[in-house]
Formats: sequence, structure tokens, C-alpha cells
Amino acid sequence: MFQQVRTLIVGGGQAGLSTSHYLAQQGHEHQVLEQAARAGNAWRNDRWDSFTLVTPNWAWRIPGAEYNGEDPHGFMPRDEVVARFERYVEQYHLPVRYDTRVAAIEQKPDGSGFTVTTNGPTFEAANVAVATGLFQQPKVPSFSTALAAEVAQLHSSQYRNPSALPPGAVLVVGSAQSGCQIAEELYLSGRTVYLSAGSAGRVPRRYRGKDIVEWLDLIGFFNRTPDMLPSPKARFAGNPALSGTRGGHAVNVHQFARDGVVLLGRLQGVRDGKIRLAPDLKENLARIDQFEAEVLKRVDGYIERAGLDAPQERVPELRDGYDAKVIEELDLLAVGISSVIWAMGYRFDFSLIKLPVVDEDGYPLQQRGVTRYPGLYFVGMPWLAGQRSGQLIGVGEHAAFIASEIAARR
Repeated sequence: MFQQVRTLIVGGGQAGLSTSHYLAQQGHEHQVLEQAARAGNAWRNDRWDSFTLVTPNWAWRIPGAEYNGEDPHGFMPRDEVVARFERYVEQYHLPVRYDTRVAAIEQKPDGSGFTVTTNGPTFEAANVAVATGLFQQPKVPSFSTALAAEVAQLHSSQYRNPSALPPGAVLVVGSAQSGCQIAEELYLSGRTVYLSAGSAGRVPRRYRGKDIVEWLDLIGFFNRTPDMLPSPKARFAGNPALSGTRGGHAVNVHQFARDGVVLLGRLQGVRDGKIRLAPDLKENLARIDQFEAEVLKRVDGYIERAGLDAPQERVPELRDGYDAKVIEELDLLAVGISSVIWAMGYRFDFSLIKLPVVDEDGYPLQQRGVTRYPGLYFVGMPWLAGQRSGQLIGVGEHAAFIASEIAARR
């Protein structure tokens, strides 16, 4: 027996709820299918205890629930993020069906809609909006199984706080936002930290009188579209390192090195119980430094063209990381490393959609979230309409567009 519904939204995160909000405003019949038991699941269960947003509160632009509090330039902690999503569902009576995991989305033989199989009912819908995001599977390399059994391993989504780890040094693999924030918290707690650094960029917290996020918004950084990137794979680069803790501050791997963190190149594998590391640390540091320099150059150019009164500022140019010894092999147990935190991001997986809807990288084939299959949409991922379509600052804009496309279908 099928349950009939005009539109299904798969995923009850920020994108799914925003799309639901717009459809509800138009009186459009729909349901949101969410596999978790409560709203805000990713923020509730996949973030560490001290987590805060790295974007200022004013950038919280969930439609109908935009931030209007007394601290627009502060940084929202994890528990407040979760509470806001819970209130959002309640305030607008959004039709979210929890504990419902979607197993398959299939087009009906006559092309008139879709059959959606779940762990509960099977649905038939004219429209399906996939709002599952890009973070389905924590990324951990296959060679992790070759590490010594005595070494605890966890993904960054499982990390909670320093005291929850076994005593000893910690290896953090990945130097984008999560990796840098976790590494900083660990070494400030007194832990010895090793950081395997990639080339994700860095930006200062504030520059020339404004938070960097405000400058990035003004210069159109978040408006970049896929065709503006150097290659399609650049869509999956790590976000530049930044922190919202302690009132918001910059994080800099050169400062980490000055404070005693051991910097390493990219992790390549395990051999004879030792990790193998690429000798690319200094090249990665150069890319990180170059990213910051290019962003600040764009901000300076915008200020000059707009004639803004923003006093010149020179950002400290630290170079401590370049003095680090290049290590190509490391025995974790010999140096006292008892834990490895994989801060390498996530893999995405759209295999539940039983149609050829992804490219060679596994990313959805679409135009602004609209696929070539009538009634099938993607919403809330970065690089659908542009980078901002997957961010709190811009997810509402893309949700509004997808909701209007759905409502216009007969």
C-alpha cells in the first residue's frame, strides 16, 4: 500500500527545513523525511562540545527565523544551533516525519513521479527534493586498519573533548576548519599534538574593521559559481580555517608550530606499523599562505573601488612552520601517540537515487538544483547555484528557488 504525497523532501537539515518552510507558505502539500529522531541531528550529534559556528550570528539566515538577537557579531554555540532548529519546526508546524530512513528513490515507469522506499511506508510523490547534503559518510582512509590496535581512532564527528581521549599525544589528520579547531583545543589543553596538514586555506578573523565573513560576503566570494573554479574537483576543497570560539579568532598553523605542535605533510599510508608521510609540508604551507594573501588582496581592491573608510592593516606574517623538520615516517607508539582523529571531511553518496544523476565525481548532475528528471531536485548543497547555496548565509535563497520550481509544476 502506497502513501500518496505531492512532494517529499528527503533530509530534515537546514536545507530541507527551509524548503519545507517555503512550501508551507504556499499551502503546498509535502512531507519531510528525516532519519534522525529529532531536529538538528548533525549539529547535535556530529559536533564537539565546544563547537561554535565560524560565521557570525548575523549570517544565520534561515528563512523566517533570521537572527535578530542582541549579539549579531557573536558566534552561536552548538546547543543554541540545535535549539533554533527545534523551535523552527515547532513555530511553523513543519511536517517532519522523524526516524524515517530513505532506502531508494525510483522513477515510476511512466515518468509521472517517484516511488520512495523507506524503513516504514513506501511513498508515491510527484516531486522529490533531495536535501541530504554532502556529508553522508565520514572519510577515513582504508589504510587506517593497519594502524596499531593500541591507537584509538575516531572521525572528527565523533570527537567531543580532550578528556574523552586516552592519555597521550594525539595525531590530527586534516587542517581545514574542523582539524585546526580540534588541534588547537587539544594543545591548549596540554596535549602533545601532531597535525598532518593539507592545503586548505586560512583567513584572518577580522581585517580592516570588519569580520572576514562580512568582507567575503561583500566581495562576492560566496557567490562564486562552479564555472569560476580552476577545476570541478575544487568544489570539494576544505573550507578556510577559522574559529568562533573565545569570541572568534584566527587559527594559523604557523602559530601552532610556534606553540609546539608538530607539523607533518599529508598522510600517505602505513608500513611496518609506521605512518608514511609525503614530504609536502612546506608546499602545503605555501598554498595556505597564498590563499590568505589572495583573499586580502581582493578585499583591499574592493575597499579601494568602493571608496570605503577602512584603515590599512597589516596581517602578521608568521613563518614558523617553514622551520619544521620534514618527517616522512613516524612510529606512533614510539612518540607516544595514543589517538588519531581523522578530520578529512566526508564522502557523499547518492546511491539511494536509482537514476544516473551524478557525474564522475559522484556530484549531482543538475542546473541550480534542477535535474533532467521532471520533479527531481537537489537543494542545500554548495555549488548548486553557487558556493552560498550550501551555507547558512545562503541556503534560504536556494530553498526559495527550489520551492518555487516545485510549486510551479502541474
